[in-house]
Amino acid sequence: MVIYLPGDSNSGTPALDQLTPREIVEQLDKHVVGQKEAKRAVAIALRNRVRRQRLEAEMAEEVMPKNILMMGPTGVGKTEIARRLARLSNSPFVKVEATKFTEVGYVGRDVDSMIRDLIEMGIDMIREQRIRVVSEQAARNAEERLLDALLPPEPQADDASAAKTSRTREKLRQRLLDGKLDDRMVEVDVQGKRSPIEVITNQGVEEMDINIRDMLPGLFGGQTRRRKMTVAEAVEALTQEEEQKLIDMEQITRMAVERTEQAGIVFLDEMDKIAGREAGRGPEVSREGVQRDLLPIVEGTTINTRYGMVRTDHILFIAAGAFHVAKPSDMIPEMQGRFPIRVELRSLTTEDFMRILTEPKNALTKQYTALLETEGLQLEFTEDAIEEVARTATSVNTQTEDIGARRLHTVMERLLDKVSFEAPDMKERRVVVNAAYVKEQLASIVKDEDLSRYIL
Repeated sequence: MVIYLPGDSNSGTPALDQLTPREIVEQLDKHVVGQKEAKRAVAIALRNRVRRQRLEAEMAEEVMPKNILMMGPTGVGKTEIARRLARLSNSPFVKVEATKFTEVGYVGRDVDSMIRDLIEMGIDMIREQRIRVVSEQAARNAEERLLDALLPPEPQADDASAAKTSRTREKLRQRLLDGKLDDRMVEVDVQGKRSPIEVITNQGVEEMDINIRDMLPGLFGGQTRRRKMTVAEAVEALTQEEEQKLIDMEQITRMAVERTEQAGIVFLDEMDKIAGREAGRGPEVSREGVQRDLLPIVEGTTINTRYGMVRTDHILFIAAGAFHVAKPSDMIPEMQGRFPIRVELRSLTTEDFMRILTEPKNALTKQYTALLETEGLQLEFTEDAIEEVARTATSVNTQTEDIGARRLHTVMERLLDKVSFEAPDMKERRVVVNAAYVKEQLASIVKDEDLSRYIL
């Protein structure tokens, strides 16, 4: 059975099945500047998932996702596009570097671990959704337990005494809700925390860990103990306990496995680092061997996890790499065939940098303005200052190493170093950053190319 993935209710995004590819691109445009081709590719892949859900079960099982290979220099938005896509579709998402894997038998993580990480993300996602549903009921239950601790019920009380106790309880409840009891000490029964005990086997910390917990539940927590704490701490602890009681972990596990299988997204970074072969010496441990280990997962296989078997047939894999030295054709043919959609992301221009600094919701200029506003300092950027910062970032990227939009972080930090340091002590509560100020702060760095290699 397949599932429709809702949009993010907090951001007002419509449900995924209502978004057309053009609207998906528009949503991505709010966070990532440019790279239209890459956005089109991921939007089509996401829309195809919705289309697949509308097919008959037999046909839907045969429709495999078209994995995507992104090629482009660092800092141009490859990871951000994949991450925003997963957030938009409410899909379990994990980013892994292909270079952290090695062939089985050598030092490094085994490739199955990425799917285990993905199912953990799915479990956390579903659990948080369920907790939001039961949070109000859990808060009420915790409130009643805390009132019982503050005002224990009287055994065998008559009607008059019971009515008096009830009135006192309501007064106490109101004081509790008003926060007037937060600093008062109270003794409550809380569950002991589980000890993070892991058993290392040739398959990680999976099956043996489950069996031991099942056989010896008392050893790993679950027993209640009486603790003295403030009322504010007790409210938090009891609410968490009640939330865990109200959610069904077996149901969460089933839903998480299903969502991971049908909607999971794995972002494989640094694929160019494992592309290439060494002629005459057989498969190279850190390159072709890793590709051959990755191949079954990308093609579709079943991975054993602590939550059961997880199929990877319909998980979307997005691979990325700079591919400056190696080429996609350097990958083994079987791996090339599993990434039929290839998009090239271009280097960022001065105009792109200007848009990045101002347009996205989390633009750097907005971040610094908000940060310094906490000190009571009003920071303003003029249009020519934005242009000068963008031109400086482009210049340094050209002269040294092209690290894309990440260059803006170092340039902006250098630009506002003095203001950030002196902000609490400044008498002037308004600072205007114009082109002259930018040139004054950054001119020496840009002029000395050798020095800029180390500072920027």
